[in-house]
Amino acid sequence: MLTKRQLIILETIIKLFTSTSLPIGSKKIADETNIDASSATIRNEMSYLEKMGFIEKTHSSSGRIPSLKGYRFYVDHLIRPKQVEEEQILMINQVFGHHVRQMDDLFHQSAQLLSQLTSYTALVLGPKAQTSRLTGFRLVPLNNNQVMAIIQTDTGAIENTVFEMPSHIEDTDIEKITNIFNQHLVGYTLHEVYKKLHTDIPLLVDKYASRAKSMLITIDDIFGQSQEERLHISGKTNLLDFTDNMDRKKLKSLYELLDNELNLNRILNESTQEFEVKIGSELNHELFDNFSLVTATYRVGGHGEGMIAVLGPTSMPYDQTFGMLEAFRNQLSETLLRFYLD
Repeated sequence: MLTKRQLIILETIIKLFTSTSLPIGSKKIADETNIDASSATIRNEMSYLEKMGFIEKTHSSSGRIPSLKGYRFYVDHLIRPKQVEEEQILMINQVFGHHVRQMDDLFHQSAQLLSQLTSYTALVLGPKAQTSRLTGFRLVPLNNNQVMAIIQTDTGAIENTVFEMPSHIEDTDIEKITNIFNQHLVGYTLHEVYKKLHTDIPLLVDKYASRAKSMLITIDDIFGQSQEERLHISGKTNLLDFTDNMDRKKLKSLYELLDNELNLNRILNESTQEFEVKIGSELNHELFDNFSLVTATYRVGGHGEGMIAVLGPTSMPYDQTFGMLEAFRNQLSETLLRFYLD
């Protein structure tokens, strides 16, 4: 159990290191706090914190820097979310105040704004698509035996996918498939549509559009993909500000990881709390050893829940990040709820 003075010293070291990126000495702590103790006493307290693993000494200075254990303790016990500045609130309100035509546009703009406001890499995960309902389906013939499948949902999301059409299929077959889908699938959730593609629909296609049966496999894959959660990421280049000690090979691997939505979805979905911070090795990937991921869940009435997150250095100002994510998720929830009600 840490004493009140030790808690003050630990919190001061973390906040000063966050703002300066320099090791913190006892004199600096004495200058920045109201601790009624000599520099020698503060040094003894720092030695105890180091012995307990909350701070560590660098090779180049007598000062101390926070350890991962120290950051973990700070986030779990000492953090007080900082209020977002009025100018930043105005920027958030301006973006979310616009009329939303498509949900994907909102998520894309949200990721861009969150990255801009934090100077980190921002991730916005849309509500799970299983609750979205199909409102329209079209197959549009293109040149060279290609067809564009257009899926539209009640969330405003539109999925366009181009695929090769078998040469024996004619335009009349495409029209029959389109009619079957619109008559028997519109109004169902995407999860229900996906199940019907394996039960009712093959029987109807076999009866009314048998030549087009081979297209069902491709269309089934398209609807399977449309069920996946939508992830929008912005500010990947911001990582360059925190990777000075990372070699080019690891940096390349890091960017490849950020381009892999399946891996990012897996990492995000491991978060189980309303607000969660994973620091360094807690992310279970060596490429993230010097980074922290802060996630926040947002809810949209009865329309499911999604997640926003920022990926930045372990030395990020967690109090500011928590405050920003809290303000951001509240406004995003309100905007999405208005979208569903319109």
